[in-house]
Amino acid sequence: MKKTIIWIGALVLGAVLGLLGLGWLNDVMDFVATVYTRLFQLLAVPTIVLAVTTTFATFGSKGSGRIFGRTLIYTLLTTFAAAAVGALLYVVVAPSNLPQMGEANVAEMLPEEAQKLLPHSGEAGWGLHILNVIPNNIVKPFLEGNVLSLLLLAFAVGIGLSKLPESENKSVVVKGLLGLQDLLFLLIRGLIWTLPLGIVAFSAQLAAQVSAGVVADSIGKYVLVVLGGNVIQFFIVLPLFLLARGLNPIHVLGKMMPAVMMALFTKSSAATLPVTMESAENRLGVRKDIARFVLPICTTINMNGCAAFILVTSLFVMQNGGTTLTLGTILLWLLISVFSAVGNAGVPMGCFFLTLSLMSGIGAPVAILGIILPIYTIIDMVETAENVWSDSCVCAMTDHDLQ
Repeated sequence: MKKTIIWIGALVLGAVLGLLGLGWLNDVMDFVATVYTRLFQLLAVPTIVLAVTTTFATFGSKGSGRIFGRTLIYTLLTTFAAAAVGALLYVVVAPSNLPQMGEANVAEMLPEEAQKLLPHSGEAGWGLHILNVIPNNIVKPFLEGNVLSLLLLAFAVGIGLSKLPESENKSVVVKGLLGLQDLLFLLIRGLIWTLPLGIVAFSAQLAAQVSAGVVADSIGKYVLVVLGGNVIQFFIVLPLFLLARGLNPIHVLGKMMPAVMMALFTKSSAATLPVTMESAENRLGVRKDIARFVLPICTTINMNGCAAFILVTSLFVMQNGGTTLTLGTILLWLLISVFSAVGNAGVPMGCFFLTLSLMSGIGAPVAILGIILPIYTIIDMVETAENVWSDSCVCAMTDHDLQ
């Protein structure tokens, strides 16, 4: 709560400073905002690569077989569904652009190499786009910040590590990656600690350009899409999954309610895990071997709310940067959102920071995320409750299938 109050205060202070119209003050705010944007871009590549690689690398140690197969299938299905609901709602609600942020064509805004991340029309364009995703040099995607190539590399290395037989060499590589990730998280926590200063700068930047009424309308529709998508996934989509497997969603939700409510207020699936396991075993009647195998994995990779947030927020930011949101662009970022969410485990401020990293990687206007940040606390509460509810559904369906 204290952090939220500080963020909101920083947002208000920045808006006031921006509305003063002082040239020298605007220059200072632009400088500070640029510094934070560069720091975000600095951390973008290692955040994405290490998060996805270490998540998939641990699959081998968590076991395999029928239980893991069912868990992974249901996780991907529900996560894809959540992202698809968010995409559909975004198209229907159609949040408007913030003033003066969507005038330039994205091709003029992005570096030449970053343009390769955007889909082109026509068969030849798509063929070239796919070729640009497949790297022919392991260093080049890191230097260019090519998000799709990096995700492909991280996925391949992570799965490869999980399939290697246990040995000292494998242990050294995995521990090295985990050590680098711990160091990265330390840097991220330090950046987050100073983030109120960045919020002031981002808010001042936008306030100097836009009117509060239009911002409220645009951001309001964006929030409606994010929260509306979570509500639809929670009360309609996930119950339909349960019904398709012959389970009563009202019964399952009633038994898992302690875990869902705790997730809502703690905003942490990991902190809620003991309650989730206890509820699944003692209230819902899931077998202990399944609950104790499935739920820790789901807590790590089953991120329904995160996938929807990444997709909707990315579309909103890119749209304000001048990107035309074609069907191909939306489908492309749906895939990116799903696999980024699966690899998001352990990143402080999870979805928000990963979305910021993705947007920094393609040169999108990340200042918009400074406006979204203060209301992210509410979004995070709803998303975490949805994630734990989805974990519960995957666990119940897996238990039902294997009985």
